[in-house]
Amino acid sequence: MIKALSLFELNSLVADVIDSTMSRSYWVQAELSEARENRGHCYMELIEKNEGSNAPIARASAKCWSNVWMLIKPAFIRMTGQEVRAGMKVMLQVHAQFHPQYGFSWIVDDINPEYTMGDMMRKRQEIIRQLKAEGVLELQKELHFPIFAQRIAVISSETAAGYGDFCNQLETNEYELYFHVELFPAVMQGDHVEQSIINALNQINSREDDFDCVVIIRGGGATADLSGFDTLSLAENVANFPLPIVTGIGHERDESVLDMVSFQRVKTPTAAAAYLIDHLASTLMRVENAQTQIVDSVRRALEVEKMRIQHIGIHIPVLFSVVRTKQEARLDGLSQRLLMKLKETMKQTNFHLSTLQSRILPTLQNRLSIEQHRLEILEQRARLLDPSLPLKRGYSITLCNGKTVRNAKDLKIGDTIITRLEKGEVESRVERLS
Repeated sequence: MIKALSLFELNSLVADVIDSTMSRSYWVQAELSEARENRGHCYMELIEKNEGSNAPIARASAKCWSNVWMLIKPAFIRMTGQEVRAGMKVMLQVHAQFHPQYGFSWIVDDINPEYTMGDMMRKRQEIIRQLKAEGVLELQKELHFPIFAQRIAVISSETAAGYGDFCNQLETNEYELYFHVELFPAVMQGDHVEQSIINALNQINSREDDFDCVVIIRGGGATADLSGFDTLSLAENVANFPLPIVTGIGHERDESVLDMVSFQRVKTPTAAAAYLIDHLASTLMRVENAQTQIVDSVRRALEVEKMRIQHIGIHIPVLFSVVRTKQEARLDGLSQRLLMKLKETMKQTNFHLSTLQSRILPTLQNRLSIEQHRLEILEQRARLLDPSLPLKRGYSITLCNGKTVRNAKDLKIGDTIITRLEKGEVESRVERLS
């Protein structure tokens, strides 16, 4: 009969083997697929991926007990500026532990923050290399910052203290300059930083003509977790944005890829406000200087013109006398020439009229004789057509309704007719027609 071990006995055996053969600690490189804290302990899921296919080729669980975690966590954050999170590559010092009840796990004794910093730097350098290859790393620097930059689009957390400080500094600036600020809320910490800021940029881009520049600020609290500002997609969006972008998302020692591609990087939200105020104040100074220069130039020009007018005024009497003499002589000359010209023209005109008269008079006399003879002929014809002549010879004219009757058919029984004789008229009524 085969004697079997209980599961507890088997696990205890495995625990003894591991304790005896793997008693020392090991440094291991891995990526965190999960990292969470519970009651002061940190529970991690480690993963290694194939470089070609990015498929997982190894997995393991790891735990860091609270007595160790409370020591290594602050040191890690202080050096890297970030908390331990999923997606981060880490170098852990671990030792093996197999518990009969809970199974196998790696127990974390330490974390090497320099390795994580190196990996972060490698990722950042890769993003920068990609931006240079695309030719967009310096695009923002080539933009022209408007000299009257007063319409400001702000991307920030609505409740961030830094946003309040930014607005307050703009409103209470010593030059009493006016700024119009419109907030486009975005998540400024955590896993959603990238997409949230890109969404805000898209909203601003749809209203590009309403703004002069964009300010991305992140104020208040620690500077940990700046990884959301070190992504290729966000950097490309900022680099290609049509308006100049000012960033104030960290302290002096923190420079993200977003800072590198922006038009201007400043330390804090208040520094961003100071940058805008100083820029507009510089414009105001230029305007005031130009105003002063214009006033001075006009004043000098007026003085020069005044002196010139005074100089001319002194010489006007003499000049006028000379000009008057010249003009009077000129007018006399013109008058003599005009008079001579007029006499010559009148002489020529009189001669022309005499010539025309000598030519026209015979023609008119001949024409008048012809027309007079023609009128005499017409007068004779008119006399021959005088209706009173037939009446003197014994003829009569019959009228009906004032019209001459030429045909008996034009009359009807009952019509009243008038017969006009040489002397007098006879009125008749038609009784019969034949």
